[in-house]
Amino acid sequence: MDSDSQPSLRLGSWNIRAGLGTDLRRDAERVLAGIAALRADILALQEADFRLGDRPSALPRDRIAASTGLEPLPIGPNAVSLGWHGNALLARPGIHVCGLERLDLPGHEPRGAVIVDLDTPAPLRVVAVHLGLLRAARRRQLDAIRIALQRHPARPTVILGDFNEHSRRVGLGRIATPFMILPTAPTFPSRRPFLPLDRIVHSPDLELMPLTQVRTRGPQASDHLPLMAELRWL
Repeated sequence: MDSDSQPSLRLGSWNIRAGLGTDLRRDAERVLAGIAALRADILALQEADFRLGDRPSALPRDRIAASTGLEPLPIGPNAVSLGWHGNALLARPGIHVCGLERLDLPGHEPRGAVIVDLDTPAPLRVVAVHLGLLRAARRRQLDAIRIALQRHPARPTVILGDFNEHSRRVGLGRIATPFMILPTAPTFPSRRPFLPLDRIVHSPDLELMPLTQVRTRGPQASDHLPLMAELRWL
């Protein structure tokens, strides 16, 4: 809660590349330290699970809360996965899931999204996504997400994650109405970012303001930078 009693949250998204840094070392502790530095209330992760077998978590589940102050929300399909198709959600204590739908998204490569209703200071729905590499597939995937959302009662909504879209002018038209695309800084590649692959989209009953990106010297914990914003309910 903000000092003027208007509720607000820090939320963000980060493709952690299953802990593989720009130095090609897999270091979960480095990722956990990076998450802690974001001071997020809600954080969507992509590539939070390995791709093979039961898709086990790339982060040590028993260390997440102690290292970051955030708790994994129960959106995974089994006891070893942190998320769904690598999409995971971390939240500060006191934020709970009150509704969940897992989506398999269309396309040649396995992709997914989760629609999660949260118990926050005011109603909030978070849709965590990791879209495909081909624009034609991404358009079909955005259509699938939009259709899925139409099955749910209206609720203030944020869609965030790795959209894999290079362009700021085309590619996201399927979701641009009735949602708003937050203008944000490029996030990829993390050493010298110039591509806006990671995005935040929101319903017009929310106000979002981009926050300054957190960057460190030396090798980065992922090839993507985190994307952060402050959210307020209107």
